[in-house]
Amino acid sequence: MVERAAAGGGKWVDIAPERLPRWLDNFGRRHGTFREEGLILIASDGATAELHPPPGARSAPTVSELIDEARAPRRLGLLLARKGAVAVGIADGEKLVASKVDTHYVQGRTAAGGWSQQRFARRRDNQAKAAASDGAGIVGRILVPEAGSLTALVTGGDRTAVDAILAAPQLRVVAALRADRMLEVPEPRHAVLVSAVAAARAVPILIHEPAGAVGHRPGDDVS
Repeated sequence: MVERAAAGGGKWVDIAPERLPRWLDNFGRRHGTFREEGLILIASDGATAELHPPPGARSAPTVSELIDEARAPRRLGLLLARKGAVAVGIADGEKLVASKVDTHYVQGRTAAGGWSQQRFARRRDNQAKAAASDGAGIVGRILVPEAGSLTALVTGGDRTAVDAILAAPQLRVVAALRADRMLEVPEPRHAVLVSAVAAARAVPILIHEPAGAVGHRPGDDVS
């Protein structure tokens, strides 16, 4: 499981809903007895962990209620885009039940020899627009008909590419479901889309270590 540095300090880890009870036990074993203040754990050694609902889950006032809510089955829309590649899917609980992956050539940012910079930029812009249009078409076919059953749209990849796709007027009903969290993913492929289901369901936890903590190894708070 990958840790992510948090703006302002600390780190984020993503924990599958089914593993949360074990993670809480491990947090207590590493940091000592802790108390709960809403969704914030405060350990005796000064460590804190703030749990956040996963996309599509309702807010919960306590950790135990958050666990129940996170475990509840939800239907999520998925949109991953990077450069000219797009992957769209629907997750029902832990399973990917519908998907479509497509690629569309978009040139890199370095101009080819002999081309004027303007001509190169125009061609690249046209390719990017065509890729966004194709991506919007896929979202329209896969997600728009199911929008009423989705609790959230989870996006990932390159924000500019995702924004360009969701800017299509016909996708307003889907764009309105977009969750704040954006997944970090490589170039979208079917296997990447499958992996994104687990990432979209995971509970994000913001961890702050006590100042001068000794003996803590990277990844300890992930298990």
